[in-house]
Amino acid sequence: MIARPTLTRAAFLIQFGILLALMLPVSSVQAQRGSFDMTIARKPEMKTVDGPEDYFTGKVTITGQFQRDEPSRVSGAIVHFEPGARTAWHTHPAGQTLIVTEGVGWTQIADGPKLEFNAGDILWCPAEHKHWHGATPYQGMTHVAIQESVDGSPVTWMEKVTDDEYLAPLGSE
Repeated sequence: MIARPTLTRAAFLIQFGILLALMLPVSSVQAQRGSFDMTIARKPEMKTVDGPEDYFTGKVTITGQFQRDEPSRVSGAIVHFEPGARTAWHTHPAGQTLIVTEGVGWTQIADGPKLEFNAGDILWCPAEHKHWHGATPYQGMTHVAIQESVDGSPVTWMEKVTDDEYLAPLGSE
């Protein structure tokens, strides 16, 4: 017969305590997370609206606009610009990321060069920088816009981009 080592009551309680300590963070994290449900916004169910004339020049459509619940501050949408369409000048309190999915567009930060971008490019406009973006006169453009709200607002709209500003020569990066 093989002799098995026996645990003293104290050794058993120490090992049991270690096991509990290792398990508690996992169950605690799961309890804090609550539901693990994922939500999916299906393309056929997404609402598409025209870009408001106060904030856009030309034909612009906005699809799948979203604003996440706190503690998140993220909002965004898929924005399509027909040729010649563009935003008004505006700023974002926490900056803005544009992920270009189709076409060719132009963008400009106030007092900076006008730049061209293409499908596959990702643009970053820093916080509080006055800028505009849109399609070129000869080709439409679609981007996913992502920004964060500060004090409940993701954007401050300003005056419209004039035709002279829009059609000014491209700058260099």
